Amino acid sequence: MELYEKFLTEQIDENGKLTGVEWHVPETYNFGFDVVDYFGTVEPDRRAMIWVSNDMETRIFTFGDMMKLSAKCANFFRAIGIEKGDRVILVLRRHWEFWPAIVALHKIGAIVIPATDQLKDKDFVYRFESAGVKAIVCTATGNVLAEAESACEKCPNVTIKVVSNGTKDGWISFNEFENYSDVYARPTDDSAPMRDELMLMYFTSGTTAYPKIAAHEHTYSLAHFITAKWWHNVEKDGVHFTVAETGWGKAVWGKLYGQWLLGACVFTYDFEKFDQDKVLSMFSKYGITTFCAPPTIYRFMIKADLSKYDLSSLKYLTTAGEALNPEVFNQLKASTGLSIMGSDRPKLRLPLPTCAVISLSPAVWVCLHRFIICASLTTTATTSLWAKPARFAWI
Repeated sequence: MELYEKFLTEQIDENGKLTGVEWHVPETYNFGFDVVDYFGTVEPDRRAMIWVSNDMETRIFTFGDMMKLSAKCANFFRAIGIEKGDRVILVLRRHWEFWPAIVALHKIGAIVIPATDQLKDKDFVYRFESAGVKAIVCTATGNVLAEAESACEKCPNVTIKVVSNGTKDGWISFNEFENYSDVYARPTDDSAPMRDELMLMYFTSGTTAYPKIAAHEHTYSLAHFITAKWWHNVEKDGVHFTVAETGWGKAVWGKLYGQWLLGACVFTYDFEKFDQDKVLSMFSKYGITTFCAPPTIYRFMIKADLSKYDLSSLKYLTTAGEALNPEVFNQLKASTGLSIMGSDRPKLRLPLPTCAVISLSPAVWVCLHRFIICASLTTTATTSLWAKPARFAWI
């Protein structure tokens, strides 16, 4: 029995296609305790993440590592005043610290607000005030820390400031988390996070108006089982690489929830500037089996001489977010033998994934690629990819 089968039952037709999902999620479900700590206890040596820095330093984290690192972070965050229900902004680019930090906040029951390092002073102020932010964990890489500091001066509600990958006066060093215990017991009192409580907030892109908050409960992490298994075609012993900065929703879709629920290893390249030659050399070096990137990344990739690189480890390619030029599609297929599979957005003009119909059970958020669909709290709903969702947000 696979871990995900504790929480859901797939309905698969005679052609091997998913026709529905029945959910059976306990009220106390928590991604940190029920997924990360499960693998950290049962299979502590199973790889959780291969992380490569901009300088090509490689670190491999197991689920045992992530269980202990997230416990240290949780104890650290609690010690500096972060509690269940507090809103915490994470601005950590593709740093490895994002993963133990977000898992720790899930364990505490704090509400995580991932944010990109492209934000300016006014963007931070808007988010601090709109979401009632209490704490921020921000990288010192680049100029974003100065923007965040300027915004904090205007927002007295932000009382806890943590800096990663550097130091700054008036900010607590994230590195202090290493001084804390690597054991964090699951709460059993009123401080215990519950399935139907808020876990995560994203701000929408704000292309036509001010960004809006898209809030998600703890069950959101389970919904990305569909993303990982039925769209990305992630395998338990494979290595999945999604190109996404952690401030965007695609990061948790493609390099956290569904992948770790399946017990798969995620690959993260913490680059400053995308270099297609460096990335192409990584597929064989790290045994990457599934890959997801926006069309822009694929366009960069075909600028290189693809014949120079061993891409034989790849089994499945996916994309979403914008239109993909047919020439890009054709060149990648000629080099790998693989079709780039798109999401449900018609403008991609690509083959659709096998996922066609999803059955939603009480209070479960399901992500169909870029759609967030919320079912009724009291009924079971069935919707197709093309049906109008009950409630949705672009993230």
